[in-house]
Amino acid sequence: MPPGPDRTIAYARNGDVHIAYTVLGDGPVDLVYTNGIWSNLDTLWEEPLWVRYAERLASFSRLIVFDMRGIGLSDRGSEPPLIELQMDDVRAVMDAAGSKSAAVYGAARGGAMTMLFAATYPERVRALILYATLAKTIRTDDYPYGRTPAEQEEFFHLFTEAIGSIARLERQGPTAISELSHWWPRFERSVATPERFRELGAIFSDIDVRAVVPSIQAPTLLLHRTDDWVVPVGHSRYLAQAIPNAKLVELPGTDHVTFVGDSDALVDEIEEFLTGARSAPETDRVLATVLFTDIVGSTERAVAAGDRRWRELLEQHRRVVRRELERFRGNEIDTAGDGFMASFDGPARAIRCARAIEDANQALGVDVRAGVHTGECERLGEKLSGIAVHIAARVAASAGAGEVVVSQTVKDLVAGSGIEFDDRGVHELKGVPDAWRLFAVRA
Repeated sequence: MPPGPDRTIAYARNGDVHIAYTVLGDGPVDLVYTNGIWSNLDTLWEEPLWVRYAERLASFSRLIVFDMRGIGLSDRGSEPPLIELQMDDVRAVMDAAGSKSAAVYGAARGGAMTMLFAATYPERVRALILYATLAKTIRTDDYPYGRTPAEQEEFFHLFTEAIGSIARLERQGPTAISELSHWWPRFERSVATPERFRELGAIFSDIDVRAVVPSIQAPTLLLHRTDDWVVPVGHSRYLAQAIPNAKLVELPGTDHVTFVGDSDALVDEIEEFLTGARSAPETDRVLATVLFTDIVGSTERAVAAGDRRWRELLEQHRRVVRRELERFRGNEIDTAGDGFMASFDGPARAIRCARAIEDANQALGVDVRAGVHTGECERLGEKLSGIAVHIAARVAASAGAGEVVVSQTVKDLVAGSGIEFDDRGVHELKGVPDAWRLFAVRA
């Protein structure tokens, strides 16, 4: 979804730098927001998870979103994008958008510059919101929350390698890998070049704004997911003690990126903080059976077959899957490479479809694995999201070649159908709470 007429991208000028921003909504309070590193005001709007998150923020505010200096559509400028320059860009964006006083929201690495801005321009900041923010990167005796220099070097290496893949998504948004894997690599490339990532990483490694924090006068809301690996929650706990008039809300979750995972919980807290009330919960949720399939050993097969033969085989595979989905009344939700995600209105039908897909692919000489789970999903247009989707993806990942693996929920729901199962025991599913008993459908 491109920016469109109601999401026009404009530029605020600050010296030789142009900062991209867009304005949504017409609520009673201006909310000036940066996503930190993970931002590109063109590419973001192609992802429904971001669209829904931003539109919810804009439902109770006049939302002013911008790309930080050196990120996305904003210029780097002739100087390195140091924090004091980034901070002054907040002022430039507010001036360009006609905002004299606003709530300022800094996510992750955007938090340090918003803290500096709030302390420097208290008359322009009516409230401060910080998500997964840190005052200092490197651990010292008087700041035990950061990484050691060696740990930061390792993190920096992970961060700057394999740009344009889903490798970092496993840390940044582990519960949304299945939903974002088709979009994230291009989004990541649109955020910054490898050299810009390296430069920003070096600058952020040196951040220490602890001396500024006690000068913040605005009421402050701190939000943090307790199992965020990228920025551990200790950083926000420190800020909750150091910032006068600060409130810390810890939320469950492993995702670092704001708009994945339970983003509604974040927005609910922000809305109540700014308006004194929360919106009524949305009811666009549906019970669905989710099926994931993919080809086992697809990379090795592609190398062995060669590009042309692999493309032909992949196209045959996709035709087979879509034929069986239509036959069993499945709804194709997403496809990426050789993988499919589909939904069904009944688990028995999903299992039989998965078996038919595997049998048909056997005739092509292709091994397919599949996973099925039934649970409550959130409907986003034509897409489904939520914990049930993540569980289904993890169940599929546990399957072997030619196997259909299901959750205990699915097994219980198909009792009396004649479908038989072999108990696969209790499993820990990555990124999913609790232990899950899984079953393989007996051939």
